[in-house]
Amino acid sequence: MNEMTRLERFRSEIPRPGPEDLRAEEERLRAAMLAPATGRPKARGTRRFRLAVAVTAGGAAAAVTAGLVVAGSGGGPHRAPAVHAMPVAHVELLQHAADAAGRTPELHPRPGQFLVYRSVTMDPVESSTGGRNARYLARANRTIWLPVDGDATHGVLETEALPPRPYPGEALPPEARGEAGRSGPEKAADFDRRAEWLRTDYAYLSRLPADPAKMYEHLYSHLGTGPAADGQAWQNVGGMLTEAYMPAAQRKALFRAAAAIPGVRTVGRAVDAAGRTGVAVSLDVPGAGQRDEYVFDPKTYLYLGRRSVVTDASLAGAPAGTVLTATAQLSVRLADRAPAVARR
Repeated sequence: MNEMTRLERFRSEIPRPGPEDLRAEEERLRAAMLAPATGRPKARGTRRFRLAVAVTAGGAAAAVTAGLVVAGSGGGPHRAPAVHAMPVAHVELLQHAADAAGRTPELHPRPGQFLVYRSVTMDPVESSTGGRNARYLARANRTIWLPVDGDATHGVLETEALPPRPYPGEALPPEARGEAGRSGPEKAADFDRRAEWLRTDYAYLSRLPADPAKMYEHLYSHLGTGPAADGQAWQNVGGMLTEAYMPAAQRKALFRAAAAIPGVRTVGRAVDAAGRTGVAVSLDVPGAGQRDEYVFDPKTYLYLGRRSVVTDASLAGAPAGTVLTATAQLSVRLADRAPAVARR
């Protein structure tokens, strides 16, 4: 039996939809896509709209059924989410990082344990003293214990202040020199209201897809399209790398998905907050005059840290090429408990 005969027999088993049927389904679909969102639903539901589509192959028409899933509650349809099909990944550095993801010993966290991250950080600080505004770059050694299974309010933080640096092009204000010594152990967070799809605890990340295309969809969860969505997806990558840990299978998928985000490129040599030299991939932040970089070891392709670099002095308020924020992730380990927090 040739292919045309099979197609004709397949077509004969499916009744051809009439004009009124197609028009009714089209109107239902249009209403679902254009209806305004009424806020976050209390319970997730799914409405399925099925649209009959005529497909022509070699002159023979076959009626097939296509599905569009629109998330919403029982109270009415919601705006259809943007569809983010993963394009061809093109950033070679991230492909190398994906290939290397399984070469290092794996951690195997258990419920009730803590992941302990030790890092160096640098962040801009704005101060106001006696009516005078000033800026500088605060630096610190940082150790944080985050629970394997969720809520950051159960985390514990210790910091040690390092000598600050002047804000690019400005003098170091006197109050910056007053920040010294250690702080903590203290609660890492007073509240954790992140949406489900923005969670970065191990229990959640370990359940994410190991397929790059599906990981790409996750990075764009609840986002639209265009440069702003690409920028947020790139930020989501950083949230899953910095003070976060996932199994090698998910890490591989993450790096391959990140390599396909439009606008991502390799920028070459970069120095993290601990002074380690690596190579970086970056994405320009829309309207900020900065690019966000993720730094990797040039030999092992292990993740070293992240930083933001000025690309437009007029927008960023600092000379082009200067680094405004930086982190260096020094180690990740497991602990059965976190230090006790002093009562306030």
